[in-house]
Amino acid sequence: MCGIVAYIGSKPAKPLLLEGLKRMEYRGYDSAGMAVLNGKLDVVKTVGRVAVLEERINKHPGLKGTLGIAHTRWATHGDTTERNAHPHTDDAGTIAIVHNGTIENYAALKKYLQGRGRTFTTDTDTEVIAMLIAELYEEPGDNPETTEMGGPTRGGLEKAVQAAMREIRGAYAIAVICEREPDTLVVARKGSPLIVGIGASEFVVASDPSAIVAHTSQAFALEDEHVCKLTRAGIRTSTLDDVPVSPKVQQLELDLEQIELGSFDTFMMKEIFEQPERLRNTMKGRIKPSDGMVVLGGVAEYARELIRARRTILTGQGTAYHAALVGEYLLEDLAKVPAKTEYASEFRYRNPIIVDGTALIAVSQSGETADTLAALKEAKERGALTLGVVNVVGSSIPRETDAGVYLRVGPEIGVASTKAFTGQVMVLSLLALYMGRRRVMSVEQCREVLEQLQRVPDQIEKILEQNDHIREVTSKYIDQENWLFLGRGYNYPGMPAAEMKHGPIALINDGMPAVFIANQGPQYDKVMLNIEQVKTRGGRIIAVATEGDKEIQNLADDVFYVPDIIDPLSPLLTVIPLQLLACHAAMLRGHDVDKPRNLAKSVTVE
Repeated sequence: MCGIVAYIGSKPAKPLLLEGLKRMEYRGYDSAGMAVLNGKLDVVKTVGRVAVLEERINKHPGLKGTLGIAHTRWATHGDTTERNAHPHTDDAGTIAIVHNGTIENYAALKKYLQGRGRTFTTDTDTEVIAMLIAELYEEPGDNPETTEMGGPTRGGLEKAVQAAMREIRGAYAIAVICEREPDTLVVARKGSPLIVGIGASEFVVASDPSAIVAHTSQAFALEDEHVCKLTRAGIRTSTLDDVPVSPKVQQLELDLEQIELGSFDTFMMKEIFEQPERLRNTMKGRIKPSDGMVVLGGVAEYARELIRARRTILTGQGTAYHAALVGEYLLEDLAKVPAKTEYASEFRYRNPIIVDGTALIAVSQSGETADTLAALKEAKERGALTLGVVNVVGSSIPRETDAGVYLRVGPEIGVASTKAFTGQVMVLSLLALYMGRRRVMSVEQCREVLEQLQRVPDQIEKILEQNDHIREVTSKYIDQENWLFLGRGYNYPGMPAAEMKHGPIALINDGMPAVFIANQGPQYDKVMLNIEQVKTRGGRIIAVATEGDKEIQNLADDVFYVPDIIDPLSPLLTVIPLQLLACHAAMLRGHDVDKPRNLAKSVTVE
């Protein structure tokens, strides 16, 4: 979603802020802007890419200070216009703010502030925050007094932000600067991520560690309803009620090489090809094939409760939801525990029944997905054991769950998830085996699965050797506007092949491509029947099949082969040709695969 970066130190803020915005471009946005404080506030904003903003600020005579904030916006309130782009200021133009999140009670606050004489010029909820901070601001050093909004506010920008945030309902990550305090940056957070990077007499704040890593490796994640005041001399972190707190400073677990393209043209292609090494890292230290054992330190403390779970709910959104669908099959097949996959966005609103012995597994790449975070809080409140399957260390979901397992696949920059999906499926496979071995599986059964799991990275490398062939096949179909993707069993998540006869078959016309996952699993014969049904209606068949299968060539127009593997692990292989197919199709059609239209990498608002 929206990206925030802020800086206070001794260096010129403009180039550092601009670099930070470029690092966060992958998150998705529709406009961008920057405010730098140097005696007075200079604000520049544009609609479009960061490159458009860069062109404009390079022509701007100001923006020369060492304190500033910047933002990439993904519109939630108000059209995509320069007027609605961040940063926003109060009506006097002395306070500037950037914001990620949504304010639920902004309409009521706006009405109140208009009654106080404040003049609004945008359609956004963020402008309300700037006006509210201005309304509550008193020069530092004055004696506190109680205001109409409630609570002491005098004491400068920090106290005004604390007071304003006490009145706000919703999610926010904000960074605020003020002309009257030229050496102060104040940031606050609730529900949306914000990271404070600590350098030598300088601080870089961002909603994403990629904007920080070039300047420092030391950082801390701001906790919910905490405020941090940063000056060149140091920092002060407190609650909204001004109770001092001590943040936990940690080493950032990424480096510049991980977030740069290297020899690849796109991050999506880079991350597809990274999967063998990343999945080796996911398994490292966690499997002992000779002993038929899975070791998951992140769930060890709750192992007894997990193994005794009578019901498991998996929840997520987007790609994570589809990985959870595979996880549902894995848990029921290998661990013999009833499992159900739920959209997180629906789970929290439908009064779900959580019985004793329920475990909820929250699946998310970023660990900040708003709906998933809300779903796990709801489940936890109702007494469920909560686990996280997350990629980003220190994000919100791992901090809220009882236990969990990190993916260890490294930062995923491409908006279309590739290595995070296979990492999620790999971790869910390990979790199912961890539970299964302790519930129903023999040592020998577990050993056989682990031995095959261990070979997966090498097998993916073999599939990636077909890259040129897959591109060639894709080029034959790129003019087609409609495609079908069908599978069964472990490879169904999306649309089950059997569902085709109940409606989608009416869409098939002459030349329409239908992609079938037709590996030689238990339902191979059924899939072959479905293929025949599509072919007789003029569809073109692209099949993902098992090496050595000659029969498929009699029906399919094109075939991508994957190595033979047991059915529960097959999604880890069959998805690889589909990733390459999607990537090549988008590029051949002239699209930016790393920034799909209207999509954001991390959805941190509802």
